[in-house]
Order: sequence, then C-alpha cells, then structure tokens
Amino acid sequence: MNVFYEEEGAFKVGAVLADNNTSLQVEAPHGKRSKVKAGAVLFRFEGEQISGVMSQAQKVADEIDIDFLWQCCGDAEFSYDALAREYFGHAPAPVEAAGVLLKLHGAPMYFYKKGRGRYKAAPEDALKAALAGIERKKQQALRKQAYVEQLTASGLPPEFTPVLASLLYKPDKASLEWKALEEASAALKITPARLIERCGGLPSTHDYHLNRFLFEHFPRGTGFGVVSPVGEPADLPLADAAAFSIDDATTTEIDDAFSVRRLESGNWRIGIHIAAPALGLAPGSESDRAARERLSTVYYPGGKITMLPEEAIRCYTLAEGRACPVFSLTVETTPDYEVVSATSRAERVQIVSNLRHDTLEKEFNEDTLATGAIDHPHARELHVLWEFATKLERARRGDAPEAVQRPEFSFYVADDRVRIVRRQRGAPIDRLVSELMIFANSEWGRQLAVADAAAIYRVQSSGKVRMSTVPAGHAGLGVEQYVWASSPLRRYVDLVNQRQIVAVTRGEAPPYRAGGEALLSAMRDFEIAYEAYGEFQRTMERYWCLRWLIQEDRNTVQGAVIRENLVRFHELPLVVRVPSLPVLEPGRVVELAVGDIDLLDLALRCEYRRCVDAPAGAVAAGG
Repeated sequence: MNVFYEEEGAFKVGAVLADNNTSLQVEAPHGKRSKVKAGAVLFRFEGEQISGVMSQAQKVADEIDIDFLWQCCGDAEFSYDALAREYFGHAPAPVEAAGVLLKLHGAPMYFYKKGRGRYKAAPEDALKAALAGIERKKQQALRKQAYVEQLTASGLPPEFTPVLASLLYKPDKASLEWKALEEASAALKITPARLIERCGGLPSTHDYHLNRFLFEHFPRGTGFGVVSPVGEPADLPLADAAAFSIDDATTTEIDDAFSVRRLESGNWRIGIHIAAPALGLAPGSESDRAARERLSTVYYPGGKITMLPEEAIRCYTLAEGRACPVFSLTVETTPDYEVVSATSRAERVQIVSNLRHDTLEKEFNEDTLATGAIDHPHARELHVLWEFATKLERARRGDAPEAVQRPEFSFYVADDRVRIVRRQRGAPIDRLVSELMIFANSEWGRQLAVADAAAIYRVQSSGKVRMSTVPAGHAGLGVEQYVWASSPLRRYVDLVNQRQIVAVTRGEAPPYRAGGEALLSAMRDFEIAYEAYGEFQRTMERYWCLRWLIQEDRNTVQGAVIRENLVRFHELPLVVRVPSLPVLEPGRVVELAVGDIDLLDLALRCEYRRCVDAPAGAVAAGG
C-alpha cells in the first residue's frame, strides 16, 4: 500500500510500512523513513514502484490547461478528486489525481485552498487583477534588465532623467530605477553616484554638491515668488550723523555702520547703527514668513541664498548715498573713551560710504596706526573707533592672554575659476568691527534682561556655546550677557531680538513672550538650520580648494602639523590626514605630494615629502 500525502506545504509519496490508525510509518522513494499523520494523507493507492509517481504526476500537471481547469470548477467549493473525475471523464488514476492536486496547489491565484484536498476557484475579477500583477512584474523585470544593461554599458536610460535628483540624494528603494542602478553599481563595484557620473548624468561635480543641499533644504527652489512690496517706516527722525560701513567687497546685505562726532564738552559720541528691518517687517508678514522659513542667509563660494527677498534687502541695507532706517546704539564717552552713557533708538542715518576691506586695509592697518599716518577720508573716525575698540577689548579680556588668530580665507569664483585669498585674522579692521558688535550685542542683551523681555541669548559655559532664552554669561567673550541683534538682514534670531529691543525702547509690549512657542521654535529651528548651512559652506569651500589644486596644477603643498598625522595647509583652509607623515611635533612645516583628487567624494591623497625646516633625524612613524 502507498500513500500520497502533504507535508509542510509539499506533496509526497511513500510506501506504507506500518499503519497505526492515527499515523503511518512510510518509506520515501529514496529510502528515508518518516512518521506521517493519517490526516495528512490525501489518497492511498496500490503499486510496487513509487519512484516515478511524482515525475509522472508532474507531467500530467504540466499538460493540464490551467485556464480550462479554472473554467471547469464553477463557483462552489470542491474536492480535488471530484474535479479530477470531471476533467478526465473517469475515475482518476493515482498519477492523474496527483497531477490535478499539483496543478491546483501550484496555482494559488486561480484556486484558493479551503482545506485538505479542497479548493475554491478565485473570482474572475480577483483572477484578472492577479494575472495583471504578474504581467506587470514580468514587464518590470524586463525593463529593469534593460536598464541594467544600459547602465553597465555607460548609458543613461531616458527614464532616469526626471528622477536623477531623488536617485542621487534620497532614493525610493522600491523604485525600478533604483533597483536597476543598485544592481548595476554592485556589478561594476562603484557607487551609484559614480555610475550616474560615468553615464553622463552629472555634467558638473559642483552642481552635484550644490543640488544635494538644495534638494534637502530648498525643495521648492530658492526663489521667493510674489511678495508684497516692502516700505520704509515713516516718521523716523534723521540723526545728525554721517555713518560709514566696513564690509567685504562682496557684501550686499550691509547690516552695520558707524559714526563719530566730537561734542562741545570734548566727549565723543559714537554711533553703532544697525539695519532695522524690524521697523517694517511685521511678524507674520510675507517677508517675515519667508525669513522664518529660511532662518539665515546661506553663503558658499560664488553664491548665496538670501534670507530676505531682494526687495526687502534693498529697502533696509545700509547702502551709501541714502538716509537709511536703523536701530542705533549711541554711546557717549570721555576723551579717554570711558563710557558715560549708552542709549538706543530707531532713526534714520545718512550713509556716506561703504568701505571695503580690500581697499581700506591698505590705509588702515597696524603700521599706519603705529605711525599715525592713516591716509583716508575717515581717518579721524577710524582712529577714534580703534581707540574705543581697544579700550573695550582690554576691559572685556582683562588679564586673559590674547587668543592665537588663525588665518581666514575668502573665495572669489568667476568664470568657473576660483581665487582664494588668505588674510590673517585680528587685523585692526576685524578687531574694530568685532569689538563694536560685541559691545552692542552685550548692551542690548543687558537692556532686554533688565526689562525682563524675552530674547534669544548666546551663552557659553564650560567651553560650550549654546542658545538660551535665559540671560547668562558668555565666558569666551567675557561679557555678562550676549544676544545676536547686529545682523537682522542675515539671521532670523537677530531679527527676533531686534523686534524685542525696539519694543522695549519704545515702551511697547514686545511681540514675543518668554516661553512662547514662537520664540522657542525660532531658536530651535535656527540652530538646526545654521549648522546645516555652515556644513554646506564648509563642503563647498573644500570643493573649491580641490578645484584650486587642479586649476593651479599643484602637486606639492606646504602645511603645518596639527597633531599625529593631521596637517593644515598654508595656502588653503584644508586639514588632511597624511598616513606617511613622520612623528613630528605640532607646528612643524612639511611639504606634501598631492594626488588622486576626487571632486565627487571630495577626497585627495597626500604623501609626506620632506620637513621644510626639519632637523636631521626626524623619526618616521612606525619605524
């Protein structure tokens, strides 16, 4: 006696060795013995040879037309043997019954299993949908294979063009295009981005990095759309001062300007004038909503994305030749620059000059200050501001040693070429502007704290700088409180704080309240955005550093050892790891060979060549 039974979802045959009513001991055609529950047996049959039963049953199943079989069974539930009898027109032989079972079991779209040996035909609509799904998957498989073949042959399928950004930066891993790209990349042992570049999908490595940032942070583009006109505030008094700004040559959002006037008493009146968009951009206005969404101007070599619409910037930037709306901190000092009073008010001030670093620094520097020979139309004002800034710095720093200033680098990109200008920080221009800004931001922070008005402070303790709505000291600057309020055209927290200090000065209710969601969310979101924008700027600066090395055909550079195998380039703001670097003390100057520059991965290979001022016997790392 033999049995045809189901085990773990598969059909099997075996010869019965022992029948124990509820279970059977059977032997498979290949000799394996096993215990089978009686309930798993579908039918029993006689015969001495069972080795060919399954292959014969499969042959019968292969000859059955599944569509015809489905049409034969009707809508009611049925047993396999009844269907087999109807299909063959006679009582089915064991291999015929087994063949029908194999066919039914292997077509779950056509037949739903209802029990042991029992099935029900799928409804016509469900069957059509299932068959359509199978056909769709088949066609998708064919399309995917075609994509893979095109990609591995360095061809970009036309269907990839509309979805290139998502494939590069945020792929839908269920999409056909991504699956094909991933398979082709794995076959070629390169990254998907590298494969797209090989296929001509990345005509510009610069745009690859730029578009990654735009894809994440500006998915709707960098334009502002239609924004209502922005008007200057009316009825602002005109200050009896002539002010000038000091900025980099590329600056268009001019936030700050200064004025100096000698009083009849001999005292000095020094004005720190800050652009005042808070006077005209109300919270919730179109321009404010745009600024709240962006939170900061984005800077990168060769470009920027402004926080405010261009019309708002034109209205409030401190451009020369105009009487501009400003929020001023007017400081009276003694002839020795001791502060007598500091008052704040909204007004208009005449901007007579926009001074630029590159030209001003030639006339206003450490040498001209030492000799007193400042040959400039604003020589007297600059000298007074310098003396006042020096006094402020001494009071702020106390006996603390002056921090070592690292050089800073300016990038100028034109016609796809880059010029990188290195200048040492801490020049008189830098110190003058920074001290006056620290003073203004600290004083306004004090006024806000005294008035118990909500504000966003910059706080530093234990070496960590953070933002807070609670006034506290900034250890690094040596001040008791500090807010950002001097760049309201470029940073949203400055605009928020300016609104608060303007309201306090005018005796009005500040628009933001302590603990309010508007203030807290602006602070939180700003910190996240500011860090992301800064990281993007560093990425693009690294890109243009590598471009500069290629552009200038530089295969050797010099740099200073920071620690272990880290070296900081002299001519570029680049820090690289040099595995072949000898063991040298920090500060030693070395010459490196540069090669294998990769503009996609922003990587390069550097090898130690020699120690420029090295004494004999430098110890090689690891040897």
